Amino acid sequence: MAGVTLVICLTAFTGKAIAAELKPRTLEAWQNYVVAARKRMEARLEPGATFLWADEDPKRAARIKQGEIEVAPRIGHGWKSAPGGLIHDWIGAIFIPDASLDDLSRVLEDYGRYKEVYKPVIVDSHLERRVDGTECFSMRWLKKALFVTAAFDTQNESRTYRVDARRAYTISQTISLREIQNYGKPDQRELPPDEGNGFIWRLHVIDRYEERDGGVYLEVEAMVLSRGIPAALRFAVSPAVKDLSRDLLKMWLEATRKAVHPKQT
Repeated sequence: MAGVTLVICLTAFTGKAIAAELKPRTLEAWQNYVVAARKRMEARLEPGATFLWADEDPKRAARIKQGEIEVAPRIGHGWKSAPGGLIHDWIGAIFIPDASLDDLSRVLEDYGRYKEVYKPVIVDSHLERRVDGTECFSMRWLKKALFVTAAFDTQNESRTYRVDARRAYTISQTISLREIQNYGKPDQRELPPDEGNGFIWRLHVIDRYEERDGGVYLEVEAMVLSRGIPAALRFAVSPAVKDLSRDLLKMWLEATRKAVHPKQT
């Protein structure tokens, strides 16, 4: 999500879209980063480890328990350089009172409703199949920033792991992403995978859930691989990127909370 925002802002800033190519070394850096992220997730399951990011800071945990939405860059300013690209990593958390893990799962696993729950970012969504505990689903993303529109079709897979009766986590990733060129125009067309402006090449998400305190905590860590940006331009657009990325993740979390308890909001 953050990667989409950053490169759209760059395009709007420069006034033009520039084709980008996903190179093997860029993909390798991304894969290594994802492997490290999964290892961090596994470390949270060790005896005595902190399962939730929220609980790493008592003040943060208190704010979340009181109903605030906490969002922060997981690394640096929210991204780090990779050979030929950028890796973005943001994390956010909310508390949903009077809810259970099952209540939350009913929303998160209802992929056909994503286009309603997460509009206008998701404009279409469908569950394709469930196979051996893995859910495969498609989504059409739409993001606008200034005068630039970015649209993508993604095929995704997701798997949820129950830690115990009150804790679970989900790992989701894109398995295919295709940019839609000239979205909404008569000459709209879907490009081959990894071709286009490089707004986003890969997406990997780790969600964590814990039922306690009379409700359920939800955390979302969103990792994105996008094209690289020259350092000078990155500095120029970074304030807008930070605000937009934070707002997008907040929107996703708040929309989830409203979908769990629509009558309470």
